[in-house]
Amino acid sequence: MFFGKLLPRDTNFFTMFNQHADHIVVAAKAFSNLVANYSDVELREKYHREVNHAEGAADRVTHEVNKAIHKTFITPIDREQIHGLINTMDDVADLIQDSAETMALYDIHHMTDEIKRLTDLSVKCCERLRDAVYLLSKIAEATTADAALKTCDEIDKLESDADRVLRTAMSKLFREEPDVRELIKLKAIYELLETITDRCEDVANLIEGIILENS
Repeated sequence: MFFGKLLPRDTNFFTMFNQHADHIVVAAKAFSNLVANYSDVELREKYHREVNHAEGAADRVTHEVNKAIHKTFITPIDREQIHGLINTMDDVADLIQDSAETMALYDIHHMTDEIKRLTDLSVKCCERLRDAVYLLSKIAEATTADAALKTCDEIDKLESDADRVLRTAMSKLFREEPDVRELIKLKAIYELLETITDRCEDVANLIEGIILENS
């Protein structure tokens, strides 16, 4: 009985991964709504608060996972994989919040087509990330592992699309924007939004590694 108390029960890390992924999607969709309603100050502030709330919830899950790593005797996958995955996922939530904060701090006055396009790709990447994370608990099944790998490939393709949009956006910006201050502001926003998809790809790469090592 005493010995049993010395062996902490296995924490359901997959459930926490799923919760975090849900918060990422909520943050991404709130940011998308912020962009879509940017001209309405009240709605913009409403959706900014929703982004902050989702990011805060994601932070709490990250904290719980990192704490559980040290308290759990047997983990379902390697501890380094758990640590790397949850913290890279948290980077995605942080970047979404950073994008909203930067728009407010830089006093961006209007949304460009490029911001809208990069935002759309970011949301899609976050949704695919959630889909891949949801499959992690069942990767011992070959069909589920294959589905997760396919979802990771979709994230890679979306990230490549975002790269192309960023290159086109930068080219247009330096050719057509006469106001240097506006150029600097928009360049920072474009790069932040593209980095969201980069970090989603990093999550996809980690998931692929987990699948290959554990399925």
